[in-house]
Amino acid sequence: MKSLVAGWFSFDEVVATVGDLLARDVLCRWLDRAGILYEVANAPLVGGGVDWRAVDPCGYDRVIFVCGPFGRRPLLEELVERFSGRPLVGVNLSMLEGDGAWDPFDLLVERDGGPGRTARPDLTFAAPAPPVLPVTAVILAQPQAEYGEGLHGAAAAAIARLPDLRATALFHTDTDLIDADRIRGAAEVTSLIARADAVVTTRLHGMVLSLRLGVPAVAIDAIPGGAKVTRQAAAIDWPAALRADELSDGALGEAWDFCRTEEARERTRACAERARRTLGELERSFVEALPGATAPAAR
Repeated sequence: MKSLVAGWFSFDEVVATVGDLLARDVLCRWLDRAGILYEVANAPLVGGGVDWRAVDPCGYDRVIFVCGPFGRRPLLEELVERFSGRPLVGVNLSMLEGDGAWDPFDLLVERDGGPGRTARPDLTFAAPAPPVLPVTAVILAQPQAEYGEGLHGAAAAAIARLPDLRATALFHTDTDLIDADRIRGAAEVTSLIARADAVVTTRLHGMVLSLRLGVPAVAIDAIPGGAKVTRQAAAIDWPAALRADELSDGALGEAWDFCRTEEARERTRACAERARRTLGELERSFVEALPGATAPAAR
C-alpha cells in the first residue's frame, strides 16, 4: 500500500503557488527518508503524478494534504468525500475559522489557525536552496502607428519562450510611465535594469539604457525590415540586434548566450563609451550652432 500526497497543486480549477510545490517536495523527501511509498496527485498544469479523480481510493492507505489554507470549500469537500474511509493527514495547513472552519483530519500538523492554536514554521524553510538563475529583464514596446503594422506580438511570444530555451528567470519592466502607480520615474527603471544579468527588449531605450548601465541586451526590432532599433544598434556598433521578421528561437538563444559572455560585457562598455564621446562632440557642434550660446568647455 502507499500514501497519496495531495494539495492545492492537485486541482485543475485553481493555480498552485511556488510555496505549494516546495512544501510538497519537502513532504515527499520526508516520506522518502521514512521509507513510505507514495504517489503525488498533480494537476496537468503542474505535470507528472496521478489524477486523484481517476485513481482507485482503495489503492491508498492514507491521503496526506499538504500546504495552504484549509476549510469548507467545494474542491476540498470533493477530495475528502472521494477518499472517505481512508485516513486523512494534514500538514502545513492554515486552518480556517468561522463559517469555513472544518477539520476532517485523523492527524493534523497545522501551520497555523485561530487564537490558541499552534503556529509552526512553513515547510518551505526546509526546502533545499534552489539554483540561482541568470536574471533577464524584459522591456517590450507597444505598436506605434507611425511605424505601421509591426510584429510586436510575435516578438513578445518569442521572448516568453526564452526560459524554455535557456535557464533564466524573466522579469518585466518598462520605460513607459503611463501607469504612475507602477513606475514613478527613471531611477526605478534603471535600478531594475542594473540588477539584471541580461536584457531582452523591443524598445530602443530598453537597449540604450541597458548598455549605458553595463548590461548586455538582446535588441529585437519589431518593425519588418528594421527601423529605429536596428539603426540605433548600427550607430553604436552593438551586435546583438535581431529583426522580428527574421527571428527564430535559435537566433534568440544564441544572442542571449552572447550577452552572458565577458566579450559582451566588454562590447557593452565600449559601445557606451563610444556613444558618450560622440555625444560630447555633438554637444559642442550643437551649441556652436545656437546664436548667443557659450560653447561648452572641452572635457
